[in-house]
Amino acid sequence: MRTFTYSCEQWLPRPVAEVFPFFADARNLERLTPGWLRFTVLTPDPIPMAAGTTIDYRLAWRGIPLGWRSEIEAWEPPFRFVDRQLRGPYRLWRHEHRFVDADGGTLAVDRVSYAVWGGALAVRLGVGRDIERIFAFRRQRLAEIFGGRP
Repeated sequence: MRTFTYSCEQWLPRPVAEVFPFFADARNLERLTPGWLRFTVLTPDPIPMAAGTTIDYRLAWRGIPLGWRSEIEAWEPPFRFVDRQLRGPYRLWRHEHRFVDADGGTLAVDRVSYAVWGGALAVRLGVGRDIERIFAFRRQRLAEIFGGRP
């Protein structure tokens, strides 16, 4: 199974103490996901975030409805957490979120390791572009919420 990596970072002009709680609320993932994915958190509130927490979602990829279950693999507030897909559209999805005090604000760093059915061909045919579009939307929304640039 070939694994691919997507990484990005964004400086936000707010302290880690303000940024991390936003990410710690699983419901905010709906705000950070583009509408074309029709993303919804299914797990009822409250969702207590900790290592081992599982969260269920529903989304539509290219019009196909899909379920997604993730688990919080690592929980190290306020500087880091990792979620991984237990069930969903990817063969592998592991997303590390890091938050670093930087220049009077927060450097939000995302690193995603993923694998898909169809490997490199599927990534070239659209999966890679979709991931880039999702994270571009996310950067724009974070800039709107916290200030700064996408």
